[in-house]
Amino acid sequence: MFSKILIANRGEIACRVIKTAKKMGIKTVAVYSDADREALHVEMADEAVYIGGSPAAESYLLADRIIKACKDTGAEAVHPGYGFLSENASFCEALKQNDIVFIGPPTKAIEAMGDKITSKKIAAEANVSTVPGHMGLIEDAEDAVKIANKVGYPVMIKASAGGGGKGMRIAWNDAEAREGFDRSKSEAASSFGDDRIFIEKFVTDPRHIEIQVLADSHGNCIYLGERECSIQRRNQKVIEEAPSPFLDEETRKKMGEQSCALAQAVGYTSAGTVEFIVDGDRNFYFLEMNTRLQVEHPVTEMITGIDLVEQMLRVAAGEKLAIGQNEVTLNGWAIESRLYAEDPYRNFLPSIGRLTRYRPPSEITTDALIVRNDTGVFEGGEISTFYDPMIAKLCTWAPDRLTAIEAMSDALDGFELEGIGHNIPFLSAVMEQDRFKEGRLTTGYIAEEFPEGFDGVELPKASLKLLAGLAAHMAHQIEGRGFSEATTLDLASNGNQRSVIIGENRFDFSVQKDAVIWQDREDNFETLIRIDTDWAPGDTLAKGRVGDEKHMVVQVKRTSYGFKMRYRGADLKVQVLLPRVADLMEHMPIKLPPDMSKYLLCPMPGQVVRIEVEEGDVVEDGQALAIVEAMKMENVLRSEKKARVKSISAGIGSVLAVDEVIMEFEEL
Repeated sequence: MFSKILIANRGEIACRVIKTAKKMGIKTVAVYSDADREALHVEMADEAVYIGGSPAAESYLLADRIIKACKDTGAEAVHPGYGFLSENASFCEALKQNDIVFIGPPTKAIEAMGDKITSKKIAAEANVSTVPGHMGLIEDAEDAVKIANKVGYPVMIKASAGGGGKGMRIAWNDAEAREGFDRSKSEAASSFGDDRIFIEKFVTDPRHIEIQVLADSHGNCIYLGERECSIQRRNQKVIEEAPSPFLDEETRKKMGEQSCALAQAVGYTSAGTVEFIVDGDRNFYFLEMNTRLQVEHPVTEMITGIDLVEQMLRVAAGEKLAIGQNEVTLNGWAIESRLYAEDPYRNFLPSIGRLTRYRPPSEITTDALIVRNDTGVFEGGEISTFYDPMIAKLCTWAPDRLTAIEAMSDALDGFELEGIGHNIPFLSAVMEQDRFKEGRLTTGYIAEEFPEGFDGVELPKASLKLLAGLAAHMAHQIEGRGFSEATTLDLASNGNQRSVIIGENRFDFSVQKDAVIWQDREDNFETLIRIDTDWAPGDTLAKGRVGDEKHMVVQVKRTSYGFKMRYRGADLKVQVLLPRVADLMEHMPIKLPPDMSKYLLCPMPGQVVRIEVEEGDVVEDGQALAIVEAMKMENVLRSEKKARVKSISAGIGSVLAVDEVIMEFEEL
């Protein structure tokens, strides 16, 4: 076994590899850029080596600097994580030439599977089911249109060297094929240095299901079940689970055996993932093979009990697999939620800034529940524009799917994150949907369930009543402590009658020591709501039983007249008032926000790469106006109505902040 390895990556995956290496008694070396000088993976490793500037092209993508760091520290092997150089065949070969072990598959396997066109041809030869399409290279946008018409709409336009949702577009007509080709080609060139594009048939209502394989250099290959990865946004996975709620044992076996056949056809070793599109009749088609550790690998580890990073290290050191296919068992259910630095209220656009609060839920490992959080950030750390927007991967395991989902909901409720926009409210919303709980998933899930985008969560009135009762109870606790805030709340010496206002809902209570009595004003009856929580003034989480054995984890922040509360993805302003004050609140005027409809504002921090119009142009509803690049993704900004461009404030290359003006319009 190795005595020292270098991790050629950053963030949560670098931290993840370091944890297993330490468990195995292997020393670790981290590498870092200017932006990552204070990063968590740098602190966790035994040694750290500076390799260059903040942009990946000046640091994490420079193979020669990684190799020099290995030589300078005596690292015998390199774990590439995912992204960056993880599927770069020339990097793998360069390590080999310098007598450094690559903790991953051999060069030839990376070359064969890294090119999506070549990989599909190999898959077909290995009798793996493949999607119909055009596997040759495409010259230009017009050529793309011709091929798309031949294959038949809808089509998927994909970068041959792509991954992570970059360089991918779905086209339903000629216009979308032209624009999709241009955007995919541009993203592919900037992200991978390879702008080759191919087109394949897009399977409607598909599921994205992948098989985890594990192979050694002694001819052994096993599959470790599947992962359901259908919930995606812009081809980027958001929520994953294992196993899939859709597959039966027969289909799982066929997919697993074909995956192993493909791996052995290219001499694959290490952990790898074969991705499939599966239709409603359980017909499955090969998409690609990822010759690396997947982001979502934790859910497989949780249902199999197999540490995939450990297996990668052992295989790279020349060991045989210690487990056979008949020994692989799938136990329970695991869910993974990817926490991203993106604002769901702004169409999931990237968000950057400092994590003023980062308090994940406690990690738990019992026979009935596992809560795991893989992360590479810390409170006070900064999310920059240079890298992937992932903050953490929150995972839960339970004996069955619905219990795992409920555990995820509780864990998300208890995840305290402030300072940047993030997608926790959206993840919580999905967990609460009946369609998700029933397992009726497709890759179009987000577009179908949130066709107008995400505008927040509306909780049922029953939940609001319990939250209102909890707020009344907490206000009573503050009064009992004799804090000055009790005077601010104006509740201290006014009896036990309280009114709680949440949005347009009002709830009236009589407050007791460990309970509140809800008073129905219309039907004139009362309901006792017992509250069992150890919350005390100053606590930011209220945990416990509220109402009829209802377990709740609620984030709370005190305000002048009550609390801000977050529960199940809903952010609520909760006012705790005297009844007479609540009566007067109905007559308070509502302040309206200013009208900004005549401006195109930059919706995220980013750089302008193209301006598609000129001053004086008349633009139509939905017309492309500008393209802004943020966190390695190109975002097309479109007109919301017909208007004339009055002035353009930003130019190509401009680096803009959120809500900075790009152009102004005038009415026709």
